[in-house]
Amino acid sequence: MQARRRFLLSGSATAVALAAAFAHWKAVAAAPGAAPAGGESFEFVRTDDQWHQILNDNQYAVLRRGGTERPYSSPLNSEHRSGRFNCAGCQLQAFSSSTKFDSHTGWPSFWAPLDHAVVTSDDHSFGVSRTEVHCRRCGGHLGHVFDDGPQPTGLRYCMNGLAMTFAPGAA
Repeated sequence: MQARRRFLLSGSATAVALAAAFAHWKAVAAAPGAAPAGGESFEFVRTDDQWHQILNDNQYAVLRRGGTERPYSSPLNSEHRSGRFNCAGCQLQAFSSSTKFDSHTGWPSFWAPLDHAVVTSDDHSFGVSRTEVHCRRCGGHLGHVFDDGPQPTGLRYCMNGLAMTFAPGAA
């Protein structure tokens, strides 16, 4: 009986932790953050008001404030046609469908970006060290890159679907 009670209590603790994690995704999407890529200058520049005019609230929270969409919420997760995934802020072609794979993480994932499409920066938020991925042209936050992806690169570019648009055609 005590073993069962301990199991149920640990299950409750796990449920609380998972609930907190999902609440965190909502909070991150709404929380203001630092300027993209540490305030670097980019060739595609807009005022805050102009960004609000071209992005919906959720896109703005991700691209301009470094938020994260809920896992499995993006239609781009299920996009399997040939084409290009572009930055939703400036439409720079960032990823080819030929490098997309199912990482089972809930976000569109790629093993490589297109040449000269992204820049990275160190992200030490939430007590962990990660590599943040930004659009090279507008500095928009696209997601993070991890070293647990497939060959040939071994990388997993875990991108927010809200940060991208899809253009069918040649990959």
